[in-house]
Amino acid sequence: MGYKLDNWEKTNKLIRKYKLKNFVAVIDMVNLIKDIAEKLNHHPNLFIKNYNELEIEIYTHDSNEITQKDYELADEIEKLFQ
Repeated sequence: MGYKLDNWEKTNKLIRKYKLKNFVAVIDMVNLIKDIAEKLNHHPNLFIKNYNELEIEIYTHDSNEITQKDYELADEIEKLFQ
């Protein structure tokens, strides 16, 4: 786990926007992210925009900042898009 995550915006949250082929591809990706989030017991905010855009927002809600758990989740999500 390198946590390079160059394509993620970093503030007090990790934010990544993906443009996918269509609405079905977005929903499929949400379902894959759901599986990862359940496995790690750490859940991102997911936003579907237009019909083919997915925005992912990850941060530790309790502390309102980025923690190790956030980097681990983002790293696993990033692997889905490789």
